[in-house]
Amino acid sequence: MTTYPPAPLHPGIDDARPSGDGLLRIAPIGPLALETGGELPDVQLAFETWGRLNRDASNAVLVQHALTGSSHVARGASEEEGWWDSLVGPGRPVDTDRYFVVSVNMLGGCYGSTGPASLAPDGTPWGSRFPFVTIRDSVRAEALLADRLGIKQWQSVLGGSMGGARALEWALMYPQRVERCAVIACTAASSAEQIAFAQAQLQAIRLDPAYRGGDYYDGPHPDAGLGIARRIAHITYRSEQELEARFGRAEQDAEQPFGAVLPAERGRYQVESYLDHQADKLVGRFDANSYVILTEALMSHDAARDRGSLDAALGEATAEFFIAAVDTDRLYFPEQSERLARGLPGEVPVHMISSPVGHDAFLTQIHQLDAQLRSAFYAG
Repeated sequence: MTTYPPAPLHPGIDDARPSGDGLLRIAPIGPLALETGGELPDVQLAFETWGRLNRDASNAVLVQHALTGSSHVARGASEEEGWWDSLVGPGRPVDTDRYFVVSVNMLGGCYGSTGPASLAPDGTPWGSRFPFVTIRDSVRAEALLADRLGIKQWQSVLGGSMGGARALEWALMYPQRVERCAVIACTAASSAEQIAFAQAQLQAIRLDPAYRGGDYYDGPHPDAGLGIARRIAHITYRSEQELEARFGRAEQDAEQPFGAVLPAERGRYQVESYLDHQADKLVGRFDANSYVILTEALMSHDAARDRGSLDAALGEATAEFFIAAVDTDRLYFPEQSERLARGLPGEVPVHMISSPVGHDAFLTQIHQLDAQLRSAFYAG
């Protein structure tokens, strides 16, 4: 059975300065009414912090994670490497010697925040009963956490991919609380193609017999379905040219993908082995229900929803924006970032990460934007 990182109990968060940077903490924020009409009665958010909040709480930075990420942005005092260590840390563009950095595991996740694997009021996991949540629901929950931490305004909010959607919604929902906003490798709304890729992933999970409608915690988990979902997703995270350059038609070790009498007996190409490896890694650390909940939330992402036209919605933003894209991204196309930038007030350039990798370059090659980010947000 799949296991997940523990969610430690925490008696309170009166001190915004934990004993060590990058250590998981849990904050109770109470009940939360949801955008589509549901409600969660007792929400907890997992979060981590780095650095110290200054006296007037003006140096707080919020960093938002992508779909299967966690709150562990940087190593800090922990032994685990952070997923954006090149961006966040002492002397880095988001300098933890100067800024109080916060990262929150999204509502519905499986790294400590209330999610489908959490216990419902009846003492059993929420499972299929966990309500539909949106990006805006998560931001609303994060605002309650910010209140508890004594943060009235963020010096900046930044994120990539799904984290970019959360950053954008922060700037639109709470303009008075966001001075600067960085949206990296994300769009103003999920497109038809992005929804189509996501739907295929969800079906892979839901059609796994072990899924049982989401109530599988007392038995085998839908690892096969989650693995297929990850394979589909990972293809969109990398570019065709990168896959071709790395693998081409090479065979995996001594396996022979061509020449078997029966299809089931053939070996694998290297690219197949690579996708199998990516699937196995995710299955070992992530909950299928959380994958469904967060993917549904990202599918629903639409900055214009209930705000008129997209230009009208974006035109109300008051934050200073930093928009960036990856030139080979085939999931979130650069032209979609350009459309987002055009809708924002003033002249907002689109900074470009140039990489053969594709979408994932927003994580692996974020250093290309170090100078631009320092100049735009963190100089002085």
